[in-house]
Amino acid sequence: MWKVTFFLHMIGTLAVGFYLVLPFVLGKAEKLSASAKEGTLSFISGFNRFAQYGLVIQLLTGGYMMSQGDYSVLWMVIVVVLMLAMFAFGGIIGKPLRLAAAGMRENRDVSAETSKIRTFSLLLMVALVLMIFFMVYNEIV
Repeated sequence: MWKVTFFLHMIGTLAVGFYLVLPFVLGKAEKLSASAKEGTLSFISGFNRFAQYGLVIQLLTGGYMMSQGDYSVLWMVIVVVLMLAMFAFGGIIGKPLRLAAAGMRENRDVSAETSKIRTFSLLLMVALVLMIFFMVYNEIV
């Protein structure tokens, strides 16, 4: 059972890995035309939903593996807080993505939405890097 759970956990990791490259994709999207930006935002919105499903897989498989292992309470709290932060940031970024794509179609100014998207994508990347750090160095705390 452990190997199957670990395999599913790694599949979820690949899905969530999108959040590592998201700030860089958004940085390149600034130089695109309006219609290309709209397509990029739709692409990002779809992958955000895919990464959210990956987070659910991470939560379920990680919770099972955590219950089978011997980890400190502080480490478990840190990991759960980071996971909840990633769920929150991934969910919050969805509305500005939809509003920005709709604004691009209507030729409105979407600078407020794109600013929120950039901020939350950076927060997602930082939370994921911290999560990876604590997964690799789980004996540190």
